[in-house]
Amino acid sequence: MNAKENVFSVELTGLRPIMFDRYCGELTKKVTMDPVDRAYVKPDSTLYVPVENLMSFLSAQNTESAPQRVIGKGWKAVARAALSFVEIAGDDDYGATLYYGDRPARRDDLVIRHHVARVKKGQLAIPNPKHRPVLNRPWSLKFDIRLEENRDLDAGTLKSLFEGGGRAIGLGTYRGPFGKFEVTGWSKAK
Repeated sequence: MNAKENVFSVELTGLRPIMFDRYCGELTKKVTMDPVDRAYVKPDSTLYVPVENLMSFLSAQNTESAPQRVIGKGWKAVARAALSFVEIAGDDDYGATLYYGDRPARRDDLVIRHHVARVKKGQLAIPNPKHRPVLNRPWSLKFDIRLEENRDLDAGTLKSLFEGGGRAIGLGTYRGPFGKFEVTGWSKAK
């Protein structure tokens, strides 16, 4: 490992329930499914957050991301640096396992929230019912993250992205009201 490469073990603990809305069909077809299937569920029924979703939290430019909320002016350079120089390792090929209390969260731990969004079409606001799975607190997430430090992103900034972004936008869908978290573990990986 060179002097500018750091690996950290990270633990995030939910401050608000986390909501899911995984895309499960084609945009051109009406897809009906069990709302629980909108969560990320491994074949053994445990829940996870894909590494790609954690990377989007750190680097997205087409939707709200931690750099936008935490960095302010100059956030795009930080988001690009995260995309280029950060690697997140989950437990397995799926991603980072979600925990409910002290055990892996399971499909049966989800509750379904029913909301009605109003989609504006011309002068009308058409009701669009949504049924989404939610994992209530206490949830947590553990993963390792590797950073190759560079001029736009160092270890202190990376940690501040998780700390500030966790309180500002969180993870999952309908972020803000759902998915907020705090960093409860950040240590050099062994």
